[in-house]
Amino acid sequence: MTVSGQCRLAPLIPCVLDASQLYDYCVKILFKLHNALPADTLAGHRDRFSKQFYELKKFYNTVKQRQYFKHLITTPALPENPPNFLIQSELRTYVTPRVVLPPEESLDGDMVVDSLIDTSDTSSLPGDQPDSTRNGSISPDTTAERESLIDHLQQECNRQRQELHRLLIDHQRIVEELQNRVTQLESGLLAKCNEIEQEKQVNQDSLKQKADMMVKVHESEEKYKILEEKFQKLKDVYAKLREEHIGLIRKKAEVDKQIGVLKMSHEKSERRTLEAERRLDELIQGQAISEQEVRKAVDAQQDLDDVKEQLNVTKAENLALIAKIDFITSKKTSLEGDLHDLLAQKEELDLKIEKLEVEAEQCRNEMNLHADTMLYELLLNCIAEAEDIIQYSLSAIDNPAMSDLTCTPQYLERLEESILKSLDALDATYTGYVCDTTKGKMLMKSAIHVAYVLGLYLIHAKSTSNTSIDIALGDKLTDECKQLGLLSLTMFNYIKEKSPMTVGQINDVKQQFKKICELAATLSNAQGNVEVIGSLVETELLSMDKAIEEAANRIQDMLAKSRAADSGLKLEVNGKILDSCTELMKCIRQLVKKSRLLQAEIVDQGKGTASATEFYKRNHQWSEGLISAAKAVALGANFLLEAADKVVAGKGKFEQLVVASQGIAASTAQLVVASRVKANRNSSNLTALSEASRDVTQATGSVVATAKNCSQLVEENDDLDISGLSLHQAKRLEMEAQVRVLELEQALETERLRLAALRRYHYQLEGEKE
Repeated sequence: MTVSGQCRLAPLIPCVLDASQLYDYCVKILFKLHNALPADTLAGHRDRFSKQFYELKKFYNTVKQRQYFKHLITTPALPENPPNFLIQSELRTYVTPRVVLPPEESLDGDMVVDSLIDTSDTSSLPGDQPDSTRNGSISPDTTAERESLIDHLQQECNRQRQELHRLLIDHQRIVEELQNRVTQLESGLLAKCNEIEQEKQVNQDSLKQKADMMVKVHESEEKYKILEEKFQKLKDVYAKLREEHIGLIRKKAEVDKQIGVLKMSHEKSERRTLEAERRLDELIQGQAISEQEVRKAVDAQQDLDDVKEQLNVTKAENLALIAKIDFITSKKTSLEGDLHDLLAQKEELDLKIEKLEVEAEQCRNEMNLHADTMLYELLLNCIAEAEDIIQYSLSAIDNPAMSDLTCTPQYLERLEESILKSLDALDATYTGYVCDTTKGKMLMKSAIHVAYVLGLYLIHAKSTSNTSIDIALGDKLTDECKQLGLLSLTMFNYIKEKSPMTVGQINDVKQQFKKICELAATLSNAQGNVEVIGSLVETELLSMDKAIEEAANRIQDMLAKSRAADSGLKLEVNGKILDSCTELMKCIRQLVKKSRLLQAEIVDQGKGTASATEFYKRNHQWSEGLISAAKAVALGANFLLEAADKVVAGKGKFEQLVVASQGIAASTAQLVVASRVKANRNSSNLTALSEASRDVTQATGSVVATAKNCSQLVEENDDLDISGLSLHQAKRLEMEAQVRVLELEQALETERLRLAALRRYHYQLEGEKE
């Protein structure tokens, strides 16, 4: 609570104010980013925010414990844990930290004047007051001048106080406006979130309706299949009954034929019986007439016995035939009854079949009508999905995150043939659909396929435009892609409405697509020749190794010459400088070696069956970054060598050595970043490269520290002896030193402006080269 302690604590008040606002902005920006980008992409942002969150909370807790701040500022309270950006709903419960400042008390003008003006005796200042002041008396002129100065300072204080009050009022007004704006934006954001939720609910309802519709279609198809199966079964039963009826008719004909044969046999046996009886009568009459002929009578008796036996056999056969005829007659009667029943059943089945055929025809017509309706609704849904795909592609083109994606014009050219075939197929399918509406399934498939390939092509075309060196050409390609998307939406709208202008709109889409293909070909030609990229990478890397090797050898030669020719302080300074430079070059050589190993691993993993040159050609932008980094390292090595040579020879400055060492360290950092872009994070070579980079950083710091130390040694050796200076000489040298300080400050500002201009020009040259 001392005056000096309060002076040190006072600057923390604006730090608390700014930190709370920065924390609020960071939280809202991270929620926005997590709403637009994948969570894995922002993992590093979340880690850094968590670290800063706990440090800020620690800072706020420390400020709260200080007695000095309790009546000056109200420190906000942060939650125990940082916000979870993976859950968007936490943004609604997020509370903006507020810092409250107490109202400022009015200041007394006299107290301010007393605190600003030192009214103590100034007679101790040498040479600044007249002799009368030294003796303790104050002249009237001095008193009047002092009073006028006091009045002027009081007026100035009043003016500054009014200006400060006005600025505070403006600041409070601006803060209130910003707070109102933030409140409006938060309410708008909540409204947008509600709208998004409603849209999601509507989308889910539409998906459910589509699913119910598909289930109904499936049930209708199952019902139609069941009716078809019933009709087929009835048809099979009818065919079976018809075959049985035909078989019974054939059996009846056979039975009638057998009955006719049996009747003929019965009539024949009756005739034989009558003939036998007639013959028996004749024999009896012959026996009565010719009893004298005994032998003949005996023969006749024998014949009579044979005839009687034959008669008995014939009677038995006749009885058997009569029984068989009775059985066949009864069977015929039974078959005629079955036939009558079958005929009755046949008539009933015919009536049922006719009724079922009528019902089946009606059901078929209803199913066809329902299927046509459902097919058209499915076609409309498919066209709507196709439009959504094109809309998504157009929104992706306008997304700023798409600026990081790249695609080669050669890959874009490979997509042209398939898209033209898809558009031709859509044209043919739509023409067939107009003639025959049953081809709606083919039209749905073609529309979805065309929307998919066109949406994919639009995204790849936008990625290809990001690689264009000519910004105007890239913007033109992007605009033409947007025009293609709008024409595609119009085409799908015409297809949905069955407009007669659909074929012409499809042709317009084809013409626009061919125009984009021509622009892509122009962009491919503008990319330049990358055939020599592979060999150029190896050449530049070898040149870098050679430059580093030569620089290390030259430094060793300079160290040997300095040890042979110099002595004393100069030898000590040169030895320290060259030793630190040698250590730096050793670390750089080790880093370059690790970088070459990592690059070889990247090429082996990425080239596949192709050669390393082909890999460099496919990744020419990365290869150009390696070439630029290798050139920068070689150039930095030459600069370091020249600076060390000048410092050792006494013609240079230690600052040149510091700048050269920092420059080569920056160049090696560029090489590390270029090598790390395509490396596997779990690679051991990448770990070794990171360690080598840290060694280079430490060696660079050693060179800078050595240079500053040696500079201090030289300056201490050349210190000015001021023990014999008079008062006048000391004053003159002091004024000259102040003038020199102002000149150096002006020169420093000029050099900084010159450095900024050189850097801008350097970046411009690098951009034109790439």
